[in-house]
Amino acid sequence: MRFGSCGLWTAVVCGVALAPVCAGAEEGFDTEHIFGFLIGSDVGNPGEREFQSQTTGRFGKGGGSYRAVGQEVEIEVVPLPNFRIEVGGTAMLHDVTGVPGIDDRRQVNFQGASLDLRYRLLDRETAPFGMTIAAETHGDRIDEISGAKGRMYGTDFTLAFDRELVPNFAVGALNLIYQPEWSRFEVTGLSEKSSTIGAAFAGMVRVRPNVLLGGELRYFRQYEGIGLGEFSGQALYVGPTAYVQISERSRLTLSWSMQAWGRPAGSVANLDLVNFERHQARLVFGINF
Repeated sequence: MRFGSCGLWTAVVCGVALAPVCAGAEEGFDTEHIFGFLIGSDVGNPGEREFQSQTTGRFGKGGGSYRAVGQEVEIEVVPLPNFRIEVGGTAMLHDVTGVPGIDDRRQVNFQGASLDLRYRLLDRETAPFGMTIAAETHGDRIDEISGAKGRMYGTDFTLAFDRELVPNFAVGALNLIYQPEWSRFEVTGLSEKSSTIGAAFAGMVRVRPNVLLGGELRYFRQYEGIGLGEFSGQALYVGPTAYVQISERSRLTLSWSMQAWGRPAGSVANLDLVNFERHQARLVFGINF
């Protein structure tokens, strides 16, 4: 995919070129924002406030042309030690033509709002690894995948672990994920319940004082019903991630993942393009204020 590979690595090269003019990096890692599709165990210091823009693109289905891009803006605050609150709103663009099972549409709509709560249970500085529990609840009026109107509710539960593998040089993270979803579509009146479980691993190394490069591997299984009922499909994503500390207060994270293997239920296909996309990309810009 041209957008995923060329666009991502062009931005990475630009970030690396800008790195020498940035402020010097602190010792160790702040894992709150360095990963693309994963989260770290760090939650920030009490009193911190951040604005964040997160753009997520999904590209490619089992036929036709499929593009879905979400633009989320978020405000993050840390009111108490080890506890972070984030509120956000998302707009979605859908450009879908000839995809089996999804109506053709080209539209931009306000999707919905979200509330993300994170609490750090273990600090890497005093424990063998960091551990944080996160719950991101969202209410939407537009389906993320199809763009159909309705009422969609869900919560993404994540248990995040991370550990500094080589002091001030390499860090690794593991996320365990459970995502129940409830949907009722406006036109058809149909109601759906689904759930997804997954595990994701990321590794990052410091290549310059303000630049980290690495990769992410994510595996998902989707089911009908919120209690992991009938199996629907599975997918494995792999891809690169880059993090650039632009200045003392601003940062940029870029990530791209390709479905390397997958299989919908009852099929012998090597990819699951029914329940998942072929490519996923994310760009995150944040600034402290």
